Amino acid sequence: MHSLLIVHHSSEPPSGLAANGSDPVRLLGECGYIIESACTREEAFERVGETDAAVLALPITEMNEWADVLMSRKIVPVLWWCTSETATLSVSACEDDVRIDGVLSPHMKPAEIHWILHFSSRRCYERAQWNKEREKLLARLEERKWIDMAKGILSKTKNISESEAYDLLRKQAMNERKRMVDVATSIVKVYQLLHEPS
Repeated sequence: MHSLLIVHHSSEPPSGLAANGSDPVRLLGECGYIIESACTREEAFERVGETDAAVLALPITEMNEWADVLMSRKIVPVLWWCTSETATLSVSACEDDVRIDGVLSPHMKPAEIHWILHFSSRRCYERAQWNKEREKLLARLEERKWIDMAKGILSKTKNISESEAYDLLRKQAMNERKRMVDVATSIVKVYQLLHEPS
């Protein structure tokens, strides 16, 4: 991880923390990272494209909202910069499903920060892979639903077994050079149109 986006609310150092030495821009910069900074959603959206991770120096109650903005541009690990101030403002979110990949604090040593960023990156990309797999499975289930409905319709209207209906559906898809689910969807929609009450 080479470049980090630090997100905070104002153009001043996050939460006025520079005075007590816990400014994430300075601390993470001293660990060897190239730092970008953003205090508006527009800046964050634009700058995240050039970074490897986002560190949000905000109350945890705002994490999901900001993560959505960032992820709509680029999949990156999202980490929470946890300080006494951001933690105090976040007590109400303890039970919420907060989408963060790791937590950083001003008290961490550079080696700890590097490892947190490393593991957060792995967690982020594993989560992205799980989401892709989930979407594929949901799409397959939806396709299966249409194919099963079409098999039932063909079986009923042609007085054939579901196995024969499946073969007929497959053959029709090959003849039309279409996916089976597309042929099945057409059959179901035409059947519903013809049999819906006037």
